[in-house]
Amino acid sequence: MRRLVRRTLTPAYLICASSLAACAMGPTYMAPTLTVPPAYKETSATDAASLQPAEPRDEVSRQGWWEQFADPQLNALEGQLLRVNPSIAEAAARFQQARAVARQDRARRYPVATASASAVRNRSGSTVTADTSTVGATADYLVNVDVSWEADLWGRLRQIASASGAAAQAAAGDLENARLSLSAELAVDYFDLRSLDAELALFDQTIDAYQRAATLTHNQYDAGIVSRADVEQAETLLAAAQAQAIDLRLQRQQLEHAIAVLIGEPPAQLSLTPAPLDGAPPLVPADVPSRLLERRPDIAAAERRVAAANAQIGVASAAFFPSITLSASVGSRAARIADWLSWPTRVWSLGPALAATIFDAGQRRAVKAAALAGYDETVAAYRQTVLAAFQDVEDNLAAERLLATEADRQEAAVAAAQRALEISLNQYRAGLVSYLQVATTQTALLTNQRSVVALTARRFVAAVQLVRALGGGWTGGLHLAE
Repeated sequence: MRRLVRRTLTPAYLICASSLAACAMGPTYMAPTLTVPPAYKETSATDAASLQPAEPRDEVSRQGWWEQFADPQLNALEGQLLRVNPSIAEAAARFQQARAVARQDRARRYPVATASASAVRNRSGSTVTADTSTVGATADYLVNVDVSWEADLWGRLRQIASASGAAAQAAAGDLENARLSLSAELAVDYFDLRSLDAELALFDQTIDAYQRAATLTHNQYDAGIVSRADVEQAETLLAAAQAQAIDLRLQRQQLEHAIAVLIGEPPAQLSLTPAPLDGAPPLVPADVPSRLLERRPDIAAAERRVAAANAQIGVASAAFFPSITLSASVGSRAARIADWLSWPTRVWSLGPALAATIFDAGQRRAVKAAALAGYDETVAAYRQTVLAAFQDVEDNLAAERLLATEADRQEAAVAAAQRALEISLNQYRAGLVSYLQVATTQTALLTNQRSVVALTARRFVAAVQLVRALGGGWTGGLHLAE
């Protein structure tokens, strides 16, 4: 008995030793490389920071960046979005699913033990021989424990676990990207809504001024100083301004509805009190890109997908080699329940099993070719993601810098238009000019005032988009928490 067990176990020991020494099939993974510029184009030479290759940094929180805008209403909305937004919940569920699959694939590398027990009683027809005749029932009692383990000689199971682990990390990056993108979208909608509040406040003042101007032209007309055309011109400006204000209210309502959906509420349950947008957004310093670009969750997710695709090449390569499974079984089988667990009724088996594909008409080669092409696809997608991230940062750095300069010039234009309107009104009251000149200067003033409001909104939106482009995660004092 011992000799038989020794002869049976010797191949198993050899298999285990070979498995421990075996190397996984497929190429060794190396993160894709990409040539990057030494500094952002849209930063000056004195404050430009060197770029660093993107690396997964999903353990760094990207939440809370909106607090730098010092708006309690925005903070409350962002907190609710993170708690109940359906898209974030969907991404979180996909991450949990991917993580469970990764645990499942890791478990495949370990032995599997199963236990079974049965008690069967059978009755058959009579059996007649020359000297006996028997009719009766037979019983079969069985208890058994089976253990099986696949020897991972070629690293197939290890590569499967590696691929699913990388896929789970990519899902974690997708979850972080969903949080970052949706929080940025909410902030953009919020500042656009506040910009409309500022524009509506401007129109309230403008409509009031137009009404006073219309009253003036009526009085001038009644006194016989001006023609009816001046009255109609003033009424036209007033009605047009009122119509534009109504359109702005429609846009505000639609933005409020969009915000409600983002925070997981029916639009009917959300009503934001008007609060005109004013001031300037916080500036993101030039040295932030070098520390935050590596934390973009979409780059991290893209890099993890490259790693998963590389592991799939190893899985496809291992399919060309045989699989070896070591199985063992021990139990007891008896015809009477009293003898069920007695030593003479024991049964056992032990030994390896070898399985290999002899002919598949090129199927495995096609699978490996597909894995190689899939790897090339993920590498290209990773590089495109990094390049798009660079563009994203450059675009918003340029917007941050140039919009601030444009806002200064636009303020100067408003001041000039205001002075021109005062001069035109004085000339009109003195009868020196027609109301057409007053209307022209009124229109110019309103246009420039609306441009100031729009520029303020664009600056806030550019700040939000720059934070999103850099991966979020910046905190008070603009110092990152490591």
